[in-house]
Amino acid sequence: MRSIVWFRGKDLRVTDHGPLAEAAAAGEVIPLFVLDPWFFAPARARELPHRMQFLLDSLRALEADLARLGSRLLVVAGRSVEVVPRLASQWRADQVLAHRWVEPLGRERDRRVTLALGSAGIAFHLLEGETLLPPGSVRNGQGDMFRVFTPFSRSCWTRLDLGQRPPGPPPLPMVPGGLEVEVVPIPSLAELGIPFNARIQPGGEGQAQARMQAFLEGPIGTYGTDRDRMDRAGTSRLSADLKFGTLPARRLWQAAAASEPSESTPRFLNELLWREFSHHLLWERPDLLEGPFRKVFQGFPWRDDAAGWQAWTEGRTGYPVVDAAARQLRAEGFVHNRARMVAASFLTKHLLIDYRLGEAHYLKWLTDGDWAQNNAGWQWSAGCGCDAQPWFRIFNPVTQGKRFDPEGSYVKRWLPELANCPVAHIHEPWKAPGSLRLRLDYPNPIVDHALARERFLATAKGHLGQGRP
Repeated sequence: MRSIVWFRGKDLRVTDHGPLAEAAAAGEVIPLFVLDPWFFAPARARELPHRMQFLLDSLRALEADLARLGSRLLVVAGRSVEVVPRLASQWRADQVLAHRWVEPLGRERDRRVTLALGSAGIAFHLLEGETLLPPGSVRNGQGDMFRVFTPFSRSCWTRLDLGQRPPGPPPLPMVPGGLEVEVVPIPSLAELGIPFNARIQPGGEGQAQARMQAFLEGPIGTYGTDRDRMDRAGTSRLSADLKFGTLPARRLWQAAAASEPSESTPRFLNELLWREFSHHLLWERPDLLEGPFRKVFQGFPWRDDAAGWQAWTEGRTGYPVVDAAARQLRAEGFVHNRARMVAASFLTKHLLIDYRLGEAHYLKWLTDGDWAQNNAGWQWSAGCGCDAQPWFRIFNPVTQGKRFDPEGSYVKRWLPELANCPVAHIHEPWKAPGSLRLRLDYPNPIVDHALARERFLATAKGHLGQGRP
């Protein structure tokens, strides 16, 4: 049997890759990657520079890994919905194998490809691999998707029997000869007009394995306490690897569960289940990328505040943690989770700016920009999502900074203008003594916390109605 294995940007690995393993067991294997202009047209690629750098790294690593296994990655330019059916017919393929996507964009693409391949008598098989359990398979007693995380996670724990870790990738047959196609090289950042950023994590399966091993040998032991500390390297930094599939969630779960037992391990595994929750939720409700989960938030009176938006995106709000998050995002395509929550709360509640603007801004700059998780996180912060933070809970950026960045190390890393600010005032620099305050090139807060809090609560109560949390 001749199989095309269609790599699609979220499964850039050779280990624990269902389509590749099935194709190798069946006969001839043609690995394919399509440079679809939806992502790779230079103007589009420049709209997601950090993800594109990680993706190109991972593609080159995949190309090298396939070559070591005796195969070859064929890179072809064009629209996927046209290229894949055309090449499958031209190459006389019996089947096309790929991993399923959760997002509406991918589901519509696969619907169209399924029709086109079906009309040519070619099978199209979508395998699971992005999540721990198939999206849509975890249901409550009424057969519906869970609306609360805790019972969802309990259900997952009872169902997660992942078995033994899969063996390494098998040797692959050479790509069949006589395939007439115009292959192209993997583009460089320069060709796409994207400057190289040395702060972006390198991509590829080997890099992902090294990061996982480093985490399991160190930070996972104190993850339960250190994951919220912005001044410590207490998180896994594996989010981009999960996003691009250089490390599958199943393999990470198995490795973490088999690691040296600690009180923190269940906390980490539970975070993987939050990821699972967001993907299952988007599968059930693809409309969430357009509007809030809680319908009562439809038409919420968000403010049009151009000056506030500019200050928030540039890191000039006068609140150090909020500003450090803004600058970290642009500089290295990553923001510590606690800082993300503080920054999102500030935008939606202190400034009353639509969460969807923040969601799009983060999706543009994040290396780990995942549609399902990014949307779930922003709706959680705004209070309009599934099992979200209550709308009336508003983070105080000063107290959050004092608690989770007590010495101001995180703030000073990203706000060099506060390098000489004493710890006593690092999260409230406007309270520094007069002569020192004059020497700090840092703005005063653009809003007063107490007044902004009351404004949001009054606005939300007016729209949502008293007693409707």
